[in-house]
Amino acid sequence: MKSLLASFAFVILSTQASADGSHHAPSPYAQEAGRDIKSLSEADVGELNRGGGWGLAKPAELNGYPGPSHVLQMKNQLGLRDDQLLKVQKIFDLMQARASEEGRIFIEAERDLDAAFRSRITTEPALRDLVARAEASRSRLRFIHLAAHLEVAQVLDAAQIAAYGKHRGYSK
Repeated sequence: MKSLLASFAFVILSTQASADGSHHAPSPYAQEAGRDIKSLSEADVGELNRGGGWGLAKPAELNGYPGPSHVLQMKNQLGLRDDQLLKVQKIFDLMQARASEEGRIFIEAERDLDAAFRSRITTEPALRDLVARAEASRSRLRFIHLAAHLEVAQVLDAAQIAAYGKHRGYSK
């Protein structure tokens, strides 16, 4: 009986301690605190530096507008003609060069935003400018990738676009 009462008291006290906030679960962000730029992982920085898609073109990709990188990878499955291959390669090269350049601008904007908070002296007007700069860059970056999908769709025929969707797993 004493052990039952002791167990009951322990449960009540530990529940009360949890309720008053004495014990907190660690933040899901805790492991990100050591990042150079808190909002970007090393993988994100690598992807942005190389001009990778970073998932920015999903509205195009998932609505039947093939991406140049994947089209080049699937050239045989799609039966690309030589002229199509050259056009898609040109679209990809230009997209990657522009995206890589803009990616570096975005990384620096995020680095500046992080530094503003690290310094603990940022103001609301300065913050507004920093956020606007980062988001303008992200917007340009997204446009670069979406526009490339739009261009590629004009190079491929309907059968190739359908085959692309099937090979990517989008067909039902």
